[in-house]
Amino acid sequence: MTEKAAIFTKNAPAPAHSFSQAVRKGPILQVSGQGPVDAATGEYLFPGDVQAQTTLVLSNIEAILRAANASFEDVVMLRVYLTTRSDFAAMNDAYHEFVSSRVTSGILPARTTVAAELPRAEMLVEIDALAVLD
Repeated sequence: MTEKAAIFTKNAPAPAHSFSQAVRKGPILQVSGQGPVDAATGEYLFPGDVQAQTTLVLSNIEAILRAANASFEDVVMLRVYLTTRSDFAAMNDAYHEFVSSRVTSGILPARTTVAAELPRAEMLVEIDALAVLD
């Protein structure tokens, strides 16, 4: 049986609760949902700006991917949770700019986007990632 391993980096926010930043088992890497949190200070940033929050969230995911020796090329699925459906277009613009610039193969990850209530009022967006590694 393949061992399960927690992934951790100081370059992404430390988990606020009882979960790992990411877990790898065999070739599967699941990155926990990331919010718009500064890794150094633990502060929620960019209140009211879903584009800036989306970019920060994706940067946090990228830091965790790097800690697992992975990249957005390895990501097969991203799940996006928005607090407000009307933020979709702005989130999508920031998401497209960030992800497409990092996936040079042109094969973008699959994605689901859901409008949901998030745990903190400051959070306009939360994103998690599923990657498959060689």
